[in-house]
Amino acid sequence: MMRNRMTKPVAAAILLSLGMTMAGCSSASYEKRGLDSLHQPVVKRTNYTIDLVTGAGGLSLPEQRRLAGWFEAMDLRYGDRVALDDPLESPVTRNVVSQIAGRYGILLAEGTPVTPGYVDPGNARVVITRSTASVPNCPDWSDTFASNLGNETRSNFGCAVNSNLAAMVADPEHLIRGARGSGETVVMSSNKAIDSYRTQAPTGMKGLTTNATGGN
Repeated sequence: MMRNRMTKPVAAAILLSLGMTMAGCSSASYEKRGLDSLHQPVVKRTNYTIDLVTGAGGLSLPEQRRLAGWFEAMDLRYGDRVALDDPLESPVTRNVVSQIAGRYGILLAEGTPVTPGYVDPGNARVVITRSTASVPNCPDWSDTFASNLGNETRSNFGCAVNSNLAAMVADPEHLIRGARGSGETVVMSSNKAIDSYRTQAPTGMKGLTTNATGGN
């Protein structure tokens, strides 16, 4: 009788500890089940600004040179957004900024992002919005590589693929909403590769023809 009384509390304690252990395993397995990676690319936007002096004729030549030099120093490239914050809304100023940005293949965006401070009277602010993509907390080797009873994916799952995708995408904004087209097919641009292939001379054919003629 004494043995039975002693074993019941011990058995209850063992069952309780096993239940807590299994509950912990099930919750961890639930978080990492499936093939969806917990590590996803995160897109970060940064605004860079320059204030230019404007006048009745838009931007003066020195201010235009300042803007062109700033674009060059910022390495303006595909994926950047250029916007103009002009309190006077001068079409002349907008046209000049649009032409300078067009040298880098960038179209002037509609609207302006919110930037710190105010634009002083007689000035216009040009804003470059640049997006970068990265995958935080990668690589992630936090797993202990113990027994995997729940068949869950490892902590580092998806880090390599998503990090490479974030590094290679030309425009990080496409990771958020994808590229938007106009819905129209431009024949000239769609056939550019085919026309280039048709018009270029085959490599080495001229030399082969000369040799064949000389041989005859």
